[in-house]
Amino acid sequence: MFKQKKKIFQLAAIGLASLAILAGCNSGEASDKDSEDSGKVRTVKVAFDQASKPISYLDDNGNPTGYDVEVMKLVDEQLPDYKFEFVGTTSDDLLIGVEQGKYQVGIKNAFFTQERTEKFIFPKEFLGLSSAGLVLRKEDEGVKTLADFANKGYSLAPIAANNAQYTIIDEYNKANPDNKVKLQAGDAFTVDVVQWVNEKRVDGGVMIEGPFKQQVIAEDGPYHNLKDDVVYNEFAVIKTWPLFNKKEQEFADAYDKAIAKIKEQKKTNELSTKFYGRDLFEVLETVKR
Repeated sequence: MFKQKKKIFQLAAIGLASLAILAGCNSGEASDKDSEDSGKVRTVKVAFDQASKPISYLDDNGNPTGYDVEVMKLVDEQLPDYKFEFVGTTSDDLLIGVEQGKYQVGIKNAFFTQERTEKFIFPKEFLGLSSAGLVLRKEDEGVKTLADFANKGYSLAPIAANNAQYTIIDEYNKANPDNKVKLQAGDAFTVDVVQWVNEKRVDGGVMIEGPFKQQVIAEDGPYHNLKDDVVYNEFAVIKTWPLFNKKEQEFADAYDKAIAKIKEQKKTNELSTKFYGRDLFEVLETVKR
């Protein structure tokens, strides 16, 4: 009987040792899992307007590129805790999607407006610079400013009230009540400005320089045949911003630190020259908006 009890005690000891080892293993596994969770990289969706060359678009291989996209790729490289997933979409879906949280951030050559601050987080650091100008017929190339345009009583292509370009003209009108541009709110977010001007439906329209060059100056542009008939006269260089979802303040703060470093390294200057054909940062000191 003594031998039988001794055997039982030995088996019990072995069982307890096994349980201790298993517990230790489980504890280690849990610790490893906690470590993995604490160091987990967060995937964020970066929406971009895929039909806004050279600002943001899909290249011939279907890959996202353009000034806004390439700058955000550099931001991604600076943020090891984040992984950027670029999602090509339309301008309207981008705005709605970021506001609703479908996307964490959106890039679309966006200008700052007070109305947009109610729907999105604007970070402290802007993303880039954009040239805004008037598209005119060749005979009106002497019209260089909004004041010149207004003084002639010219008609402007309609701009949707939720388009930041509308805000720019409205701000000018409020500052110049005695020489206003005839501003008409359109139903669509954008109209085909080059076509409207060429067909004399309006005297001029507001457009961004990059898309104008792609449509008119580029040899494969849809309106390259009009390169001698229409002109682009810049009236302002304006800061552009990424739009963050209202719940993404931490992400926006991380972006601020990254983009500041990228600007210090002059990489934004290089990308501006690559995609816009000029370094817009050279006139940054004169930018008012």
